[in-house]
Amino acid sequence: MSDLSNPPKAKRKAVIHRMVMPHHTCPYGLKALHLLKSSGFEVEDHHLTTREQTDAFKAKHGVATTPQIFVGGDRIGGYDDLRRFFGKPVADPKATSYRPVAALFAMTALMALAASYAVSGEPFTVRAGEWFIAFSMVVLSLLKLQNIETFSTMFLNYDLLAKRWVPYSYIYPFAEGVAGVLMVAGALTWLSVPIALTIGSIGAVSVFKAVYIDKRELKCACVGGSSNVPLGFVSLTENLMMIAMALWMVMPGVAH
Repeated sequence: MSDLSNPPKAKRKAVIHRMVMPHHTCPYGLKALHLLKSSGFEVEDHHLTTREQTDAFKAKHGVATTPQIFVGGDRIGGYDDLRRFFGKPVADPKATSYRPVAALFAMTALMALAASYAVSGEPFTVRAGEWFIAFSMVVLSLLKLQNIETFSTMFLNYDLLAKRWVPYSYIYPFAEGVAGVLMVAGALTWLSVPIALTIGSIGAVSVFKAVYIDKRELKCACVGGSSNVPLGFVSLTENLMMIAMALWMVMPGVAH
């Protein structure tokens, strides 16, 4: 039995039907076309240029979506099906993932190193460490503020103060952002330190109770309400970072 995903050269042909309309080109069709060509297939590319043509194609083949890919006369399916056909992973939108957090901290670390180099000519400085935490706070605040309603709903699942006083679930991302910006500037320490200590301490206690005492399995609101990051280590780290930064900034002899 031949392997259609790795056929001999004479059979490396595929047919794709995808939406290419005056005001809309299907992105999954473009991805599927690229995947086929990069996999060495000669592609017969059919454009569905109107809604009527698209609906007629779907009805004819009994499918609900486009694009649709055919190899050797057999229908493979859509873009995700094509990835499976080639043995490539298909992302599960409901699966938990730490990738958003890893990307966030990697970029804020690089930003801190870049800022330190721009100011002092050295990337690895104490100030770079301070900026890493402050930049992370600002970016985390930004992600929460993208959809504050969704964030507040998730936050109310576990934060102890928010459960008692709902407005706190809306105040939190603003407070985190203000404290982060002030810490980046090294200004108004009398304001940034109490804010960071307060929200960081409440957050740390809340997460610890929900995850390690109550053993609840919840999504973390730390990177915004649309994330699938599990509540636990990441959110606890976010809060502990704020506490550590606040304490560091009030240590005698530390210049900012």
